[in-house]
Amino acid sequence: MHRSLPSAPKRSASILAASALLPLCLAGLPAAADAPGARPVGATPATTSGLTSPLRPGPRDPAPSRPAAAGYTWGNVQIEGGGFVPGIIYNPTEEGLVYARTDIGGAYRLDREADRWVPLLDHVGWDDWNRNGVLSLATDPVRTERVYAAVGMYTNEWDPDHGAILRSEDHGETWQATELPFKVGGNMPGRGIGERLQIDPRDPDTLYFGAEGGNGLWRSTDAGVTWAEVESFPNAGDFVPVPGSEWSYETQNVGVLWTAFDTRGAVAGEGSRTIFTAVADTEDILYRSDDGGETWAPVPGAPTGFLPHKGVIDEASGSLYLTTSNTAGPYDGSDGEVWRYSIDDGTWSDITPQQRPVGGDFGFSGLSVDASDPDTLMVTTQIQWWPDILIFRSTDRGETWTPIWDYTTGQDGESVLERRYTQDISRAPWLTFGAQPSEPVAGAEPSPKLGWMAESFEINPHDPDEAMYGTGATIYRTENLTAWDEEGGTVRISAQAQGIEETAIQDLVAPEGEVDVLSAMLDLGGFVHEDVDTVPGMITDPYMGGSTSVDAAGTAPEVLVRAGTDGSGVHRVAVSRDAGGSWAAGSPVEGAQSPGLVAVTADGGRIVWSAPGIGVQVSTDDGATWTASAGISGAARVEADRVDPQRVYAWSEGTFLTSHDGGASFAASAGAGAGDAPGASAALPVQGEVRFGAVPGVEGEVWLAGGAEGEPYGLFRSRDGGDTWSALPGFDAADAVGFGKAAPGASTPAVYVSGERDGVRGIFRSIDGGAGWTRINDDQHQWGRTGFAITGDPDVFGRVYIATNGRGIVMGDIDVAGKADGRPGRGRG
Repeated sequence: MHRSLPSAPKRSASILAASALLPLCLAGLPAAADAPGARPVGATPATTSGLTSPLRPGPRDPAPSRPAAAGYTWGNVQIEGGGFVPGIIYNPTEEGLVYARTDIGGAYRLDREADRWVPLLDHVGWDDWNRNGVLSLATDPVRTERVYAAVGMYTNEWDPDHGAILRSEDHGETWQATELPFKVGGNMPGRGIGERLQIDPRDPDTLYFGAEGGNGLWRSTDAGVTWAEVESFPNAGDFVPVPGSEWSYETQNVGVLWTAFDTRGAVAGEGSRTIFTAVADTEDILYRSDDGGETWAPVPGAPTGFLPHKGVIDEASGSLYLTTSNTAGPYDGSDGEVWRYSIDDGTWSDITPQQRPVGGDFGFSGLSVDASDPDTLMVTTQIQWWPDILIFRSTDRGETWTPIWDYTTGQDGESVLERRYTQDISRAPWLTFGAQPSEPVAGAEPSPKLGWMAESFEINPHDPDEAMYGTGATIYRTENLTAWDEEGGTVRISAQAQGIEETAIQDLVAPEGEVDVLSAMLDLGGFVHEDVDTVPGMITDPYMGGSTSVDAAGTAPEVLVRAGTDGSGVHRVAVSRDAGGSWAAGSPVEGAQSPGLVAVTADGGRIVWSAPGIGVQVSTDDGATWTASAGISGAARVEADRVDPQRVYAWSEGTFLTSHDGGASFAASAGAGAGDAPGASAALPVQGEVRFGAVPGVEGEVWLAGGAEGEPYGLFRSRDGGDTWSALPGFDAADAVGFGKAAPGASTPAVYVSGERDGVRGIFRSIDGGAGWTRINDDQHQWGRTGFAITGDPDVFGRVYIATNGRGIVMGDIDVAGKADGRPGRGRG
């Protein structure tokens, strides 16, 4: 994907709590050409910045930060989780090896010694951003160092590129890619189904992949290097989530879902003979081959009316277990069943759990069989928003079940909640979503919840006491699962997403003083980080489930503002005058169509809010009342001067405007649009996305990044409050600019840019006011799209914060030699 596209990709929200945030529309992105017909697909190395080379992520390292070749150590501001984890995949033969996949944030491997998840796809860059969507992942049971991932973000027009199968021979340290002739939807409906990518345990060079969009079943016989459609497979699926919808996200064919192998009697190296493949077709959900995938037929008697979300074979009993739901998920599912199929005699048994504590029905998704005791299996509800999901356990192959919680009747005739678990979220206290932690009681939503969208529940095949499951926000783990079977036993569940950072960051500001960084993000709203290494609680009063903009006053850094959407769906601004310790919600303005953008004047006295539907508004009383700004029409990007409290800047459709009365009125700057005549101001971008900021401590100096290919596109600077502009040479493109503490001996703040310079995409830093530039990241540390926001730290030279679309707040520090743990010092000074 190239920056000439009209908008950069945004993530779809993993729906958090009961208020559903659906994917942000990327209308206008060109659709890729129709996928070609069935043909073998050869291996092609991935392309990064126009250079043909194998995909290579960073080194295998348990630490939360990794040293980069450019002299920087990269890690994350700690949030721990934050998005949907649709798949957890244990290796069945190598003890301790387990992976997790996310819908927009790449894939991870658990480092057992450090007990942290290690990101594996940070090499994904600007142009191949869609490969951070992981639809499926497979780990080789024979050559356990091998791992594969099916990647791609969307199957509709939001993503212009085809998907790919990535393959690694070293547990995900380095990767190679085979591009597919169709799209892959790691962030589409049905992404919790599967796993779609499967390895034949009796011939690990043979893999199957169930494609979406009517593209059928695909197979590789050379360990993922080349792929061809299985032309004899008769059904490409026909289920679409919302037939006839005008929204293309809801009308994509969910396709072929998963494959399972019955290896009994199969000879190693010759492949499994009996293979099952499931499809998104509610009338014919399951197909069987008894000749190694040469011919296929529908399985007689298979249940109808539902989609088969998961399938697991227990060879000890010769059974195939299925969980089904009436939707593709992950946000919905109101009915479903659990089935056991006898592979040898072809009989089906409905083993659906019957408990319905609150009366409503639900679909099923998560499914796992205990490898050490195959009579034991567990299933999860695909979704039950209120009061919580349910997890069921059976120790008799599904004949009877016990739920993790249930309602009973007390002596007074009132409902009583009985539970088999305790829950610990101390590592991620924000999982209460602003509510006070409370013990679960009948008739109320617990805080925290067990989760939502729990489509992957996995018992460790090497340890029956360990199980993990993903939710729309985190990974939960237990290490005493078998206590469930004891009289009065209690299973201890804890949030264990350390290392996973899967938030979509919209804006950042790093004020001087006690706050390290303030963020705006989708789903979780954002955080006030007083310590980048400590996970904070969620910002409340007001809670904003989707925040788009933040700012801090230039000379009064304790004054913070943020714009977002509150729990009732109202767009508003909130203000803090004590560095985020408390917040006051401003009044909404009727007609606001989104949260928009917010700025606060240098002294903290005025707030300027710009949003579609209301244009630019100014408040002198912390948002209690608003007045429309004069001289500017429609929404604009707004920023405040960092020194002069009367100056506020705006950019709108190629015109730069300045206010000299704190945002009450604006006027186009003198040199705006003057062109490139000798001595004239450089022409500013007219199209594309633009981000700009004023330099701390320097009155009237503004830097602007943005544009579109074929138009002015790059990095621009004004030293006179926006009256005249100069283009900084060397930048082919620039998308975000920010400032941090000056280098030792330097007189101007360090400047950080996400852009392309001399043909190379990256993160660049200048310590001499733009005269010289250094790329501070490398090809192993790219994090997909990084153009949303960037800022240096005003108190720590060299520290930079980068907003990503799915990898959270990336943080870089100058690598300091001699640190015992390889990480730079965190001191402020």
